[in-house]
Amino acid sequence: MFRFENPLYLYALAIIPLLALLHYGTNVLRRRRLRKYGDPSLLKPLMPDVSRWRPEVKFWLLTAALAMMIVCLARPQYGTKIDTRKRKGIEAIIALDVSNSMLAEDVKPSRLAKSKMLLSNLIDNMTDDKVGLIVYAGDAYTQLPITSDYVSAKMFLDNISPAMISVQGTDIARAIELATHSFTQQQGVGRAIFVITDGEDNEGGAVEAARAAQKKGMNVYVLGVGSPEGAPIPMPGSNGYITDHAGNTVVSKLNEDMCREIASAGGGAYIYVDNSSSAQSALQKHVDRLAKVEIESQLYSEFDEHFRDFAWMALVLLIIEILLLARQNHVFGRFRLFRVPGNAAAVMLIALFVSLPASAQQKNDRYYVRHGNRLYRDSVYAKAQVDYQKAIEKDNTNAVAHYNLGNAHLYQGQPQDAMKSYETAARLQKDKMRGAQVYHNMGVILQSQKQFAEAIECYKNALRRNPKDDETRYNLALCLHQLKNQSQDQNQQNQDQQDQKQEQEQQQQQQQQDQQKQEQQEQQQEQPKMSRENAEQMLKAAMQDEKQTQDKVNKAQQQQQRQRRQLQKQW
Repeated sequence: MFRFENPLYLYALAIIPLLALLHYGTNVLRRRRLRKYGDPSLLKPLMPDVSRWRPEVKFWLLTAALAMMIVCLARPQYGTKIDTRKRKGIEAIIALDVSNSMLAEDVKPSRLAKSKMLLSNLIDNMTDDKVGLIVYAGDAYTQLPITSDYVSAKMFLDNISPAMISVQGTDIARAIELATHSFTQQQGVGRAIFVITDGEDNEGGAVEAARAAQKKGMNVYVLGVGSPEGAPIPMPGSNGYITDHAGNTVVSKLNEDMCREIASAGGGAYIYVDNSSSAQSALQKHVDRLAKVEIESQLYSEFDEHFRDFAWMALVLLIIEILLLARQNHVFGRFRLFRVPGNAAAVMLIALFVSLPASAQQKNDRYYVRHGNRLYRDSVYAKAQVDYQKAIEKDNTNAVAHYNLGNAHLYQGQPQDAMKSYETAARLQKDKMRGAQVYHNMGVILQSQKQFAEAIECYKNALRRNPKDDETRYNLALCLHQLKNQSQDQNQQNQDQQDQKQEQEQQQQQQQQDQQKQEQQEQQQEQPKMSRENAEQMLKAAMQDEKQTQDKVNKAQQQQQRQRRQLQKQW
């Protein structure tokens, strides 16, 4: 794509036709003056060195050089395209156990917190690799598709909690099977599945799943978090511990034998995670040993300055104009090239050319954006943020500065500030490809904050601008699935509230009926003889009480059966 950074300077090109008209009028006046002295055919032998076409050529050379200078001031730029770059790395899928047993505190601060810190450090050490994230408990879900966007990976990692999956338990086999289908189709790349668990597999089949993954060329590494002695599981939102159906406190223990068996079947290794940092170094060694091949990744290329191309053309034109004399010469007129009048304009244009690069490199908004980009690439995000803010102060309509400022906020863990910058960039951005990236980043932030409806709209806006973005399309499908689960959870909560309300109403009715029955019994004691009508009323009331009690028992049994199907294990 071609554009001008300062298109207002192009209005100066209107001076070119004015100069042409002035030049034409000057030539007409000169010919009229010559006719006053005599016939031009008779005067020509008196001026043997005068050339008719040389002044014309010199004029148009100067005019073309002036036009090139004006174009330089407008700062022509090329760019705005997606470049495919090849980097050497691996593909890693991380399957993280988020069952309630990961809240046990035998590893400080907790098993889940320790795992998240371990994975965060692993992602920080990645440079040319791709990483994906799967969470699992009684079921498994893709939290982040495989990507080289480490910012999104760490953002999703920070928001992981046991509340993400309603079905508790530990189904390692399901997590490994889902991971095997989450890699790219590129051949020859090193693939690894890192399963982080406390070793309590309640469903079985994990060893078979690991063996199947190893046959497909995917090594399965198991990170066992916890201690063989075990620890009680804190109950979220209270000071107590989780108990089983018999009321006994549940103690979750690390099953190292099963972890080793899964790692051996998957062709990987077992890493024990405790309170020390030995697991971090062991994990990094295994990652470094994996075969690294060239991985293609798409990166956005910025606008590149190309005013120098036009400046060189202007310089060539000026040199030609200087070397070309205004008069005919014999043997170059004894090389007196710079004594010809009229070269003063050429000298002025050369001076303009010399000063042009300095003026183009002034500390404007573009300068601060480029300087901030260098700091950004060096991971100095705080200083890069300052440069982007200075660029915005120079030009508040610079969409690139707002977008880069959002990225700097995002890398510093400031999603709210990043959203504000992205919203401004989306409003100002006219380029479709860059606008698609802006909306994609906004969708990632909203999705991490569980604002799925808003994230879906952002992903749709991104796909409208770049329909070929498979990563955005995958995130959109994942977000739709998460929104559906969220709606189901809300409906279930509403249903539970309605059931609780109906149960309370039934209890009130039961109390009223008991009170009426007691009153009737008191009346019976007062009356020695019972009328036939009273007996029938009491019989009907007793039958109605029995029917309501039976309905209540049936409903409680159905609810218990439904709860058993949905939640077989609470840790």
